[in-house]
Amino acid sequence: MKITVFTSSPNKDGLTAACGAAAKEGAAAMGAEILHIDLNAFNIERCKACGNGWGTCNKEHVCKTEDDFEQIHSIIADSDAYVIISPVYWGEMSESSKAFFDRLRRCEAWKKEESLLYKKPVIAVAAAGGSGNGTISCLESMERLLKHMGAAIFDLITITQKSRAYKITTIRESVMEMLKCRI
Repeated sequence: MKITVFTSSPNKDGLTAACGAAAKEGAAAMGAEILHIDLNAFNIERCKACGNGWGTCNKEHVCKTEDDFEQIHSIIADSDAYVIISPVYWGEMSESSKAFFDRLRRCEAWKKEESLLYKKPVIAVAAAGGSGNGTISCLESMERLLKHMGAAIFDLITITQKSRAYKITTIRESVMEMLKCRI
């Protein structure tokens, strides 16, 4: 069993990092192979809507922008489950998450049943380290993204600084339960 955990915050000691650690702990407890991708550590540009708005992503399912996107796209293909953890910025995913997942959606959504996320379980986490506002709108955006790619949404979790103590446990246990269902 292989799980990919995505994080995307520049704060290595913040709430998003703690959520990522909890997800990895849950996966390790189930004996899963863990691939952790910190999207902030990669050069991922925003979608350029090439050509007439649909470049190679539509037909060839690859992005022609030359950066780190295709490297990540290829290494996550054989994962059995995914956890996406993003800080909440202005009620949305972080810019690095948005850039990567917008392009992933363009490459994968057109593949329908062949999408690398098709029917694979995914947990999405919106981590609001500031006011705590915007977690619901962030999760709504993440939910749409996952539905476009045919993912099996296992759980949608909000977490704030106020709910951190018990939601960290929720994330760890949610990952364990998701993997238990896949075994």
